Amino acid sequence: MVKRWFSFIGQEIRGLHEAAYLLAIFAMLSLILALVRDKLLAFTFGAGQSLDIYYAAFRIPDLIFATVGSLVSASILLPYFIEQFESSKQKGQTFSDGIFTVFFGTMVVVSAVVFFIAPWLVPKVIPGFAHDPALGQLILSVRIMLLSPFFLGLSNLYSSLTQMHHRFLVYALSPVVYNAGIIVGLVFGYPILGVPGLAIGVAIGAFLHMGVQVPFMLHEKLLPRFTLNIQWKAVERILFTTLPRTVTLSANQLASFFLVSLASIMATGSISIYNFAFNLQSVPLTLIGASYSSAVFPTLSRLLFERNIKTFQEKMIAAAKHIIFWSMPLTVLFIVLRAQIVRTILGAGKFDWADTRLTAAMLAIFTVSTIGQSLIILFVKAFYAEGKTTKPLLINVISAIFMAVTGFILYQAFQVFPVFGYFLENLLKVEGQTGTSVLILALAYTLGIILNTFLHWRAYEKQYPGFSRPVLNTLYHTFSASVVMGYISFLSLRIFAAFFPLTKVWGIFLQGLCSGLVGIVVLVIMLKILKNQELEDVITTLHHKIWKVPVPPAEVEHL
Repeated sequence: MVKRWFSFIGQEIRGLHEAAYLLAIFAMLSLILALVRDKLLAFTFGAGQSLDIYYAAFRIPDLIFATVGSLVSASILLPYFIEQFESSKQKGQTFSDGIFTVFFGTMVVVSAVVFFIAPWLVPKVIPGFAHDPALGQLILSVRIMLLSPFFLGLSNLYSSLTQMHHRFLVYALSPVVYNAGIIVGLVFGYPILGVPGLAIGVAIGAFLHMGVQVPFMLHEKLLPRFTLNIQWKAVERILFTTLPRTVTLSANQLASFFLVSLASIMATGSISIYNFAFNLQSVPLTLIGASYSSAVFPTLSRLLFERNIKTFQEKMIAAAKHIIFWSMPLTVLFIVLRAQIVRTILGAGKFDWADTRLTAAMLAIFTVSTIGQSLIILFVKAFYAEGKTTKPLLINVISAIFMAVTGFILYQAFQVFPVFGYFLENLLKVEGQTGTSVLILALAYTLGIILNTFLHWRAYEKQYPGFSRPVLNTLYHTFSASVVMGYISFLSLRIFAAFFPLTKVWGIFLQGLCSGLVGIVVLVIMLKILKNQELEDVITTLHHKIWKVPVPPAEVEHL
């Protein structure tokens, strides 16, 4: 039975639409498990201290993964592996052994240092727990989670080999078992060990993320081994290729790290609220921004290689217009239906109405940045396709510094000027709620993303004039239609409130669903009136075999 299972997940998949189907199915399954994970965490803990410890413990391992673990990302290594293995299997094996040895040694050294200095480091970077009796649990959880960047880094390394051999099912299964491992830690680890039991679940999930790929590599005799025969010139070449990407990713992680540090000195539950809202706003980003950017990246690279700038610009404009076309309505719907979304997904058990209101308010602010986040991914891919990594690096560093400084300034303003806090609370309907200072973290993040988007857009427009005008035209169409959609959805909430019991989760879900559907119908009508080209493109696409479009797998970029 076990042998048959491994044979199934290790099968070679060369059909384009077949690979797309499998990847889409497992991506959706992973997303569902992630929502189940958050639902269970919210149900069990609510927005309280235990969950604050759990999410705070992620920060240091996540930063290590963004810096050291991303050095072996599949998008960087895959071309090198193909080049080496096509030359000869022996040469490819020697190359992969060397990369494995260098990464393993680096990660062990970094993790060991952090393990030993954790009692000094954790109170410094997460000051809210410096004098808290729960500091010991936080330190222990951080130490356990240090296994995660190690295993996930190895998983990224292994995924280059599995993708090279078209074993997409193996790779697609990895994030599914990762979330399953976390759920196991919650269900079985926490009742016995407390919060450190949750951390063990994270480590188990990371191990499974890596381990599911091992049977195939053992069977094909591809599993990397330790070696002293390291091709240092190749390692140096890879390092210089991936270093700007790593710094770019690390800048965003550092900014998020600082915001969570601020959350630790706020009211209990602030870190939990921040993470719940951030995870929810990431759903449209993953489904739209990351998907479009990943899909267009190979084409952009090929067109630039061929010096076909005109078609390159056309593809960029089309991708940006469709990102805006999908993201703008979702942004408006998330803002209008924020309470229904949060209550349906998270509301139960210890996650009470107060937690729902505050998380919904955070979600509304975060969601404003969704379009910007999606476009940033597209711009970065375009610059990477051209081989220019300096611009995204500088822009991300500037934006990260701005985000951190803005967060600190807004926090001070919230404390010193009560009018500012009163305005923010009333705008987001959380007046009288405790712990509202956490809202400034989402505001700082969103302002940082807006600056980041502006700088990337300006840099791209300067390099490739003519991009802005057609994209802004789509922005105008979708914004106008989305505002009308949002207003109709808001009115519909009041109407459907009379038909569904709002004291029940299913009643809130149906209220939000029906209101959203009414709004979407209005949106389509408005776009038809405006003769929106993107709507016509979508209708045309639905008449063709959409499954023929390849869906490239996304590598792990954070824990």
